[in-house]
Amino acid sequence: MIGILADITKCIGCYQCVEACAEAHQMAEEPPLPQHSPDGLSASCWATILVQPEGHYVRKSCFHCLDPACVSACPVGAMTKTPEGPVIYDPSLCMGCRYCMMACPYGIPRYEWDRPVPYVRKCTLCYERLHAGKAPVCVEACPEGAIVFGNRDELLAEAHRQIRAEPEKYIQKVYGEHEVGGTSVLYVSDIPLDFLGFQGDPGQEPLPDLTRAWIERVPGIGVGVTVLMAGTFWIIRRRMQMETAGLETETASPAEGQAQDNDETDEY
Repeated sequence: MIGILADITKCIGCYQCVEACAEAHQMAEEPPLPQHSPDGLSASCWATILVQPEGHYVRKSCFHCLDPACVSACPVGAMTKTPEGPVIYDPSLCMGCRYCMMACPYGIPRYEWDRPVPYVRKCTLCYERLHAGKAPVCVEACPEGAIVFGNRDELLAEAHRQIRAEPEKYIQKVYGEHEVGGTSVLYVSDIPLDFLGFQGDPGQEPLPDLTRAWIERVPGIGVGVTVLMAGTFWIIRRRMQMETAGLETETASPAEGQAQDNDETDEY
């Protein structure tokens, strides 16, 4: 399984990785919209640089989780975890429910709000380039070697080697090794990176493991709710029919009585 390793101490904030991504995927710059988040990611911007205090620059894009919550939340299989590692998206299957956006612990998938036929967009780790033996464009564009592409296990070993070699330089942790069950995008850093999570530290448990039991109950719950609503509708409709029939009977009774009185008067 492939991945990338980002060294925060090497990033100079040149934005060449961001520009290369936009150019490679033919994404035009769009004006800021109210629904855009402060991290700068959008349907037409799949990678961004977060500027942190004391000259730290942190690249952010899809983390390509090993057990992605977006994939487990998608009811139609539009999100897929590939054997190679990247999490990719098939717009032909998407029904626009945006469950993937709500499920992602990093808030990565973005929606094309301004399009008449909108899709969900996010980084694919240049999946189409992998089959040609090429690295993601962001890796090739980085002038400082702050992003390295390769086998995830080998990158993880390299990350730990760097930390052991310079313990005074790095925090003793490889970010992405265990977060939400592990990600294909790894970081070594000299500052904490919990801010990368949508609501802080996402934890180490794979999110699908926490929700799968409830997701499996959804079909049964749906059937049960449907039966309950149908039964309630039948009862209410039946009561309304009975009330209507009762009113018709009461209206007819005085008229019949009046007719009987008229007959008796005629006899006299």
